[in-house]
Amino acid sequence: MLRPSPAPAPALRSVLAALGSPSAVREPRTPALRAAQGPLSPELPLPVHVLGLSTASGAPGAAAATEQQPPGTRLAGWRFLIRNGDRAIAAGDTMLTPDGWSFSHFFEGPYVTATERALIQAEALATPYQPRLLSVPELYMLTLWLHTDTEADGATTEPGPDDLLVPLAPAPPGIAADRPYRLADLLPVIGLRLAPPPLLGSPAPA
Repeated sequence: MLRPSPAPAPALRSVLAALGSPSAVREPRTPALRAAQGPLSPELPLPVHVLGLSTASGAPGAAAATEQQPPGTRLAGWRFLIRNGDRAIAAGDTMLTPDGWSFSHFFEGPYVTATERALIQAEALATPYQPRLLSVPELYMLTLWLHTDTEADGATTEPGPDDLLVPLAPAPPGIAADRPYRLADLLPVIGLRLAPPPLLGSPAPA
């Protein structure tokens, strides 16, 4: 059961304007959007949070951060799935500028399909969740973040102890896509992937 947080109204308006006036935005439409027949609708806004390198890699205080607010997590934007008929064919991203929320770009590809699939699976869960996205740029990794506080502002970065992360395909090697992990269980795994290699000549960790 999903209870999305409402997106800022200016963010939605910017995506609607980009869909309605393609020539008014710098970024061109994707091939799927250009070929689409019928109306295009931006739906299910998801706040996109970015996990910083220092948070996941075991920097001082990072262990405690998995149970509290990760110091390296920040809101990067809002993403809207662009639906044509009965499926999402692309996504539209917005970003916060000095003048407020503005359209950023359209894109398509496997993460659009994987996001829609993960949302459908999460909708069938008995526990209510607030859907978000959590990105780990250093690993080219994107997850669906299922937040247990369904009344929270989607812009807040503080996770709950029972929050889930669902890695979206394609996921990094060794991390299964399309299955839920407890946030506190997956963050250490991400941290190991992001940890810098030992210095030449230094002993390997026990």
